[in-house]
Amino acid sequence: MRPAKEYNMTEGKPISLMLSFALPLLCGNLFQQFYNMVDSMVVGQFVGTNALGAVGATGSINFLFFSLCNGLSNGIGIIISQFFGARDDRMVRKSIVSCFYLMGATSLTMGTLGYLSAPFVLRMMNTPPEILPDAVLYMRVYCAGMVTLSAYNGIASILRALGNSRTPLVFLIISSVLNVFLDLLFVLVFSWGVFGVGFATVLAQGFSALGCIAYVARRVEYFRLPKEFWKPDRDLIKRCFSYGVPLALQTSMISLSIIVLQSVVNSFGATVVAAFTAGNRYEQLVQQPFASLGMAVATFTGQNIGAGNSDRVKKGFRTGLLLALGFALFMLPIAFGFSNGIMRLFTKEAEVIAIGSVGIRLTALFYIPLGIIHVTRSVLNGSGDTRFPLLSGIVEVCGRVGFAKPLTGIPFVGFWGIWLTTGLTWSLTSVMGVLRYRIYTGRKFNG
Repeated sequence: MRPAKEYNMTEGKPISLMLSFALPLLCGNLFQQFYNMVDSMVVGQFVGTNALGAVGATGSINFLFFSLCNGLSNGIGIIISQFFGARDDRMVRKSIVSCFYLMGATSLTMGTLGYLSAPFVLRMMNTPPEILPDAVLYMRVYCAGMVTLSAYNGIASILRALGNSRTPLVFLIISSVLNVFLDLLFVLVFSWGVFGVGFATVLAQGFSALGCIAYVARRVEYFRLPKEFWKPDRDLIKRCFSYGVPLALQTSMISLSIIVLQSVVNSFGATVVAAFTAGNRYEQLVQQPFASLGMAVATFTGQNIGAGNSDRVKKGFRTGLLLALGFALFMLPIAFGFSNGIMRLFTKEAEVIAIGSVGIRLTALFYIPLGIIHVTRSVLNGSGDTRFPLLSGIVEVCGRVGFAKPLTGIPFVGFWGIWLTTGLTWSLTSVMGVLRYRIYTGRKFNG
């Protein structure tokens, strides 16, 4: 008997399936970004601009250390969605066990590496001296909690592969509310500053992970695993690696390109770092409709690949592009009309507000290419294109590395080239994604 809250996406209208799947994801992602924004708001308003810059300066490097864990969980999710679409319940269970082993080992390894290397890496990134101590502290707290962060994301990835996007939402909402409460408690009452904000995030994510574990152990049939399933399956683990490692490399390369861009940002001083940090928090919020849609497209694609239904994959791709276009056009006027107000949520300093609000408007011009990236990437990953993640990562590295220094070196452009680099990189990556989709699907579905 299949679990009541899991459903397959091999039948029915793609647009209704994607929207019903993506909306809970969107709510969850918005809540997650909400408490990320609260971190920055609390730090910027009650600790100071330097502390806000310290939190922002660690974002790209924290993402790099987390990317291997996240890439593996997404790759395993694709495999599980294909087994689920093929109605192979035994392999679904065996894949879940492989996920436990891989996520546990990689999260411990990456968390330890990140903790130990924090001072060296942040100095290499040209982190301004006045924010370096807080940046090292925040990064170490984040890396120390890597296991809890990975546990939630791993289970959530499995549930999404089974068509259940609602359960992760519930626990994410609870942890988001808890995170806000702990932020205010640790910063305003205990005066723990940057440490308090990081510790609040780790505790809240740990609570979310424990809640998910308790739920799936009691309610989800696929997590009821007899002894024979706990024996490691080397062939399946290799397959998980073959899907997960390219995704992890893609994310890692994107992270490296963002680190290069962050080092350019850091060279302009604490004010620009703070403006870029606040603008990034809003940009991450804007990305959530696209990211949620992408997860829906990936699950839709994976299940239909497992069912051998290539025509539905193509139809899902077209539907995804239309939805992405709609999201982009909806959010564009919000960025232009409310950028000043958005920046005031993070800081009271007029110069930071002025720089950040213009940066928000610049990147808003490139929302359509951003949406195309999420849809094409999700279809290709869900189809099992193991070469695409590496190609995508290379293009993003070339874009950010290739645009950042030349653009910021132009006298009348200066630090505005930071935001232009982001937009132009999105454009370049979206063109590559569409071309790869046409080539890969032509070979896989028509060859």
